[in-house]
Amino acid sequence: MQLEVIGVGGAGCRIADAIRAVEPADHSFLTDVFVFDTDAATLRRTVVPESHRHRYGQGTGIDADDDLERRFEMGETHAEELLEALAQGAPHEADAFLVAVGLGGATGGGTAPALVAALQQRYDAPVYVLATLPADREFDPDADAGDTGPHSRTTAATGNAEPPRPTAASNAVATMERLEGLASAVVCFDNEAWLRPGETVADARDRCNRELAGRVAAVFAGGGSDGSVAQNVIDASDVERILGNESAIVALGYGDQDVETSSSRFGLGLLSTDRDVETSEAVSAVETVVRKGTHGKLSLECDPETAARGLLVVGGPPTWLNRQAIAEGRRALQSTVSGNGVLGGDAPRPDDETVFAAVVLAGVESERLEELRAADRAV
Repeated sequence: MQLEVIGVGGAGCRIADAIRAVEPADHSFLTDVFVFDTDAATLRRTVVPESHRHRYGQGTGIDADDDLERRFEMGETHAEELLEALAQGAPHEADAFLVAVGLGGATGGGTAPALVAALQQRYDAPVYVLATLPADREFDPDADAGDTGPHSRTTAATGNAEPPRPTAASNAVATMERLEGLASAVVCFDNEAWLRPGETVADARDRCNRELAGRVAAVFAGGGSDGSVAQNVIDASDVERILGNESAIVALGYGDQDVETSSSRFGLGLLSTDRDVETSEAVSAVETVVRKGTHGKLSLECDPETAARGLLVVGGPPTWLNRQAIAEGRRALQSTVSGNGVLGGDAPRPDDETVFAAVVLAGVESERLEELRAADRAV
């Protein structure tokens, strides 16, 4: 499928950069990547071509200290302007839109709802939101930040002080409420769950963005590459069927395993040939990555059994993609989720040396969202 990625605000721009960086050279799945922000410095730091960057909000009198409600108003004012900026590319060729945004801030969160609504009205394609949730230490001065002390937001790695964001939880809750009924689905990544001890969001953002971007690519870049044809292709309609169009909360899982793809006839690295793969080896590898993807670390902590629908994509070197094992993996996912809508497919990657499984859990329930609501009520 072809995906149009739009990063809004500082966090959204960085996520869009990361997704663009992981696009496979032999299997393009992006129509365009655009970045929008009110801050010129943020746009200059992005690697997206200048023609696909757009600054908005100049002359409005709104600055970084303004509250989210004023940002919502600004989003509504500038939504059509942002659609016109997208016209510099080929949005009509996209099978779906993915709006990336950090929900703790005001710029992206304030603009996203109006932009999503405008996209839904203009184009006949689903509009998904890729949202990062703020970590506790972003808004709670008593949250543990490791060696830097309980009341410090100075990064352990760099010693750079970060300004506190006491309204981060409130911003996230308010933006999620605005997106309800507008976004086709909301794919969440919880910063709190992915931070390491003593690490701040600033320290972790590149690592977390790469992790998130890899999961996005694994799901949306389904199908074969380099002439390899998938046995069961996951296309845009399959993704739409699983994510739905009712603002479902979505978690992404991922698991991988390195495998041997070639061997030497004399054990000296000479005359390398494609390695014959034993069925038992292939089955074991697929079972392992499916288990990691379903029950390992998710983008949003949740009980997979609460999911209403699920999607499984297993990829890697074609000789390792055992069809029986992939079918068993799909049945295992089916037995895990509460609903009965589970689809599965394969993604042959002849040049890869890794077998992977990408898992989509749609319509999940998460305690993390309730924790943010409680933090909002406590403000």
